[in-house]
Amino acid sequence: MSSVGHVIPQSMHFAQPLPLRCGARLRDYTLVYETYGTLNAKRSNAVLVCHALNASHHVAGTYAGREPGWWDNLVGPGKPLDTNRFFVIGVNNPGSCFGSTGPMQNNPDTGTPYGADFPVVTVEDWVDAQARLLDALGIAQLAAAIGGSLGGMQALSWSLRYPARLRHCIAVATAPNLSAQNIAFNEVARRAIVTDPEFHGGHFYAHGTLPRRGLRVARMIGHITYLSDDAMEAKFGRELTNGVLGYSTRAVEFEIESYLRHQGDKFSEYFDANTYLLITRALDYFDPAREFGGDLTAAFAAAVCRFQIISFTTDWRFAPARSREIVKALVDHKRDVSYAEIAAPHGHDAFLLDDARYHGLLRAYFDNVAKEFATSPAPGRPKAGSIPSGDRSSDSASEGSIA
Repeated sequence: MSSVGHVIPQSMHFAQPLPLRCGARLRDYTLVYETYGTLNAKRSNAVLVCHALNASHHVAGTYAGREPGWWDNLVGPGKPLDTNRFFVIGVNNPGSCFGSTGPMQNNPDTGTPYGADFPVVTVEDWVDAQARLLDALGIAQLAAAIGGSLGGMQALSWSLRYPARLRHCIAVATAPNLSAQNIAFNEVARRAIVTDPEFHGGHFYAHGTLPRRGLRVARMIGHITYLSDDAMEAKFGRELTNGVLGYSTRAVEFEIESYLRHQGDKFSEYFDANTYLLITRALDYFDPAREFGGDLTAAFAAAVCRFQIISFTTDWRFAPARSREIVKALVDHKRDVSYAEIAAPHGHDAFLLDDARYHGLLRAYFDNVAKEFATSPAPGRPKAGSIPSGDRSSDSASEGSIA
């Protein structure tokens, strides 16, 4: 197995406004994306990788001074999502801070950064934006959409919003909606940001400041939820930073404290505060059953693709029980669904890590998806007029690692 090597981000501009669920429209927006592998003659081997909270389009490979893509262990030649067979697409969602139009970019109405004025975006809005990009790339149907956590929500949304355009949905470590506890964690993180004196109501760009303190705390809160108690105990336990107690309320006494502070410091240097507010709110809002009176089975009536749902036993933020809710809703409609609950000690972060059972499962699943290429007819091309105006060009985008 090898890496996809050096990759070059691309960008596409869309002049046609994107209607958003909040009632606003996003106009003159740009999406940054990367592709790996080759689109086959039938255009039937495209796989969309949907990113989670603090990741981006940079799924695999490397580029100038940047770390490998956040799912580089999964995507590449000979890897479970094999780029010798699949054309893999990673898209940076609107509202992000890694190149696609977001709070850091200029509002065309004012000529100054959007800041807090960037419209609220949802998972459904992101999926609509991704669909427009695929239209412009001439891809009428995806072989699969895959994602973990918030990315898994996007993959599920694809199966509901564009059922005829998706053959397989792989949703990992995700949920049909956030629990009250998860919304609570997100709200505490948001409050840490908005109460930072350097936040300035979200218009900190104009003040030449960054709400780093708030971002640090937000990241520390989030990171605790990504790890299991067992993983944290095995990695840090009660180890002391200096070997002896300092009897201080302000010093960093324990190794776990040092680790969390390091993660917070690193995050505050590359992530945008307004983006964090937008993306955590998109997490809160995702709830396909809401439009069906809370009936998840009814919500999945539109889905026609095949599903692979994966959870991890120690993931307490997106617990296996939440994945089983999705499976039940699909089984109620007699949909083709397979489910795997993997005993892994890592907590929510397990979906990003090397686990032989997890990767073996995905390899076997994508092997079966690839077998369809030789027998399936070419999917229909988008009708004339359905491809929005878009100009592709090379672009560089800043990247942060996902932990």
